[in-house]
Amino acid sequence: MEMAKSKTNHKKKVIIIIILFFVCIGSFFVSVGKGSLDISFDKVIKAIFIEKDTVNHQIIWNIRLPRTLVAALVGICLAISGAILQGVMRNPLAAPNIIGVSSGAGLMAYIILILFPKYYYLVPVGAFVGALFATLLIYLLAWRNGVSPMRLILAGVAVSSLLGAGISSLMTLFPDKVAGAVGFMVGGLSARTWPDFNMLWPYATLGILLTFLFPKKLNILMLGDEIATGLGLHVERTRMMFIVFAALLAASAVSVVGLLGFVGLIVPHTARLIIGSDYRYLLPSTALLGASVVMICDTIARLVFDPVEIPVGIVMSLLGAPFFLFLLRERRSMER
Repeated sequence: MEMAKSKTNHKKKVIIIIILFFVCIGSFFVSVGKGSLDISFDKVIKAIFIEKDTVNHQIIWNIRLPRTLVAALVGICLAISGAILQGVMRNPLAAPNIIGVSSGAGLMAYIILILFPKYYYLVPVGAFVGALFATLLIYLLAWRNGVSPMRLILAGVAVSSLLGAGISSLMTLFPDKVAGAVGFMVGGLSARTWPDFNMLWPYATLGILLTFLFPKKLNILMLGDEIATGLGLHVERTRMMFIVFAALLAASAVSVVGLLGFVGLIVPHTARLIIGSDYRYLLPSTALLGASVVMICDTIARLVFDPVEIPVGIVMSLLGAPFFLFLLRERRSMER
C-alpha cells in the first residue's frame, strides 16, 4: 500500500516537473518573440534554424536570443541559490539578496570593474569570493550554539547594509566609471549579448551540476542537526559545501546582471508550495520556475513602457516585496 502511494506521489511530481518544463519553453519563445517588433512562433523557429539572412534572424540571434538565455541562466542560478540557503539555514526567508550574498558579490564585481578594468574577465571569480565571504560572515555572526533564524536575518540585513554602503561609496568616488550603475543596483538585462552569456554559462553550469549531485544531503540537513548527525552526515562540512555552491550560483548571476532581488526568495518558496520540500524534485522545479519567472519579467520590463525599457529588477521587486511581507507575516503567525 505504502509503495503504491509512493509511486503515485512520484508520478505526480514528475508530471509537475514536465509541466514546468513546457512553461519554461513557452516563456522562452515569448521572450524571444515579443518586443518592439513581434515575431510569431513559426518565424522565430525559421529565423533561428533556417532563414539566416533575414532581418528577423539578426534581431533574434544578435539581440533577443543571448539576452533570453542570460535571463534563463540567471533565474536558474538565483532560484537554486535561494533554495540551497533556505535548506541549509532552515529559514524560508533566506535568499541571496536579503542576507547579503548578492551584495558581497556585487561589491567585489564593482571593485574589479572600477579599479581593475583590464581584468573584467575575472568578475565572476571575484564575485564568487565576495559572495562566499559575505555568506560565511553572516553565518558566523548568527552562530551561537547553533543558528537562530532571527539572528540569521538580522546579521544578513546588517552585512547587506554594510556591503551596500561600500558599493555606494565606490559609485560616489568614481562617478565617471560607473556607467549603468542604476541598472546594476536593481538588476538589469539591457544590452546583454553573447559575451555576457559566454562569461556566465561555465560558472553557472558548474554550480548547477554540483548542486544536483547531492539533493539527498539537503533533505537530511532539513531534518535538523541532531537527526542529520545520527544518520551519519557530517553536518558542518556538508553545510559549508552547500554554502560554497550557493555563493557560486549567486555570484555567477550578479556578475552579469547586478543585484537582481527576490528571485531567490519567491521562486523556491513557490516551487515548494507546488511540489513539496523533497530536494530531489524541488531543485529541478525551482530551476525551471526561476528561468520562466526571469524571462517573463524581463519581457514585461521591455514591453510595459515600450519603447522605453525599465530594469527587470523593478518588475521583480514589485512582485517580490508583497510576497516577502506575506512570508514574514506567516512566519510570525507560526512563531505565535
